[in-house]
Amino acid sequence: MWEFSISVEACNLDVAKFIYQTLKAQTTEFGAVVTCYEEFDCLYILFACPLEEKERASDEVERCIVKAISNFYKEKFLSDNLHLPVHENISLMAFKKALINFDKETDFYIISKNLMLEKNLHLDSFYFFKLKTLRDKWTELITLANENSDYLVSNEAFFDLLKFLIDNLEVCEDEINVFQDENGYIIKPQNEDMSCESLGAEGLVSSLIDLSPKKINLFCQSDDNTACFLTKIFEERINVCYNKNLEKLDKFSVLK
Repeated sequence: MWEFSISVEACNLDVAKFIYQTLKAQTTEFGAVVTCYEEFDCLYILFACPLEEKERASDEVERCIVKAISNFYKEKFLSDNLHLPVHENISLMAFKKALINFDKETDFYIISKNLMLEKNLHLDSFYFFKLKTLRDKWTELITLANENSDYLVSNEAFFDLLKFLIDNLEVCEDEINVFQDENGYIIKPQNEDMSCESLGAEGLVSSLIDLSPKKINLFCQSDDNTACFLTKIFEERINVCYNKNLEKLDKFSVLK
């Protein structure tokens, strides 16, 4: 058996939960076992798989760790250091999400380059002692935003920068459909099963920035603020269909 242990500070419960759930979902098919427990203010995720699956499993473990740092740790770093003028919550959330995804390929490279999967990994120690280059890179981006905060007081200037960031994100999906129902919004990427999870406005905006699709088809029941906001930041990449009777529409028929 190949065994590996990841530990994080107990205050980083969201990180531990992400790692545990991701590894559980991605590695069960090749005989891996994933467990977790808490001890001495640390959360531990224990991973084990047949030795013959080590190479494939280690790729999944590395990918999971890289995503955890580039999302959760970067988000906290931004929250602690980014000082922007007051805008609507959804606008600030979108701006921060765009910064998290900006130049993510380089973030991935820096983390992977420094990551060695030995027997144990304390994620917080790895982040603080091995990834100074990564934090310096993030600092440059934050400093640029903070130094221009007076300029960003203007809504027009703020959205110009937000649109620039979004336009320069790596495209992760060619085309997706978004349906509004009575509970919120459902995202349906092309060639994937329909998601049963409904998202609120902020969840939808956050997910679309993460996916960064070339084309978005948004089917709305009415001309609401969320549709207007998405049109503003994605511009020609989004097609909006307003239909007050959309709740009666067969969502699957649109995809056929």
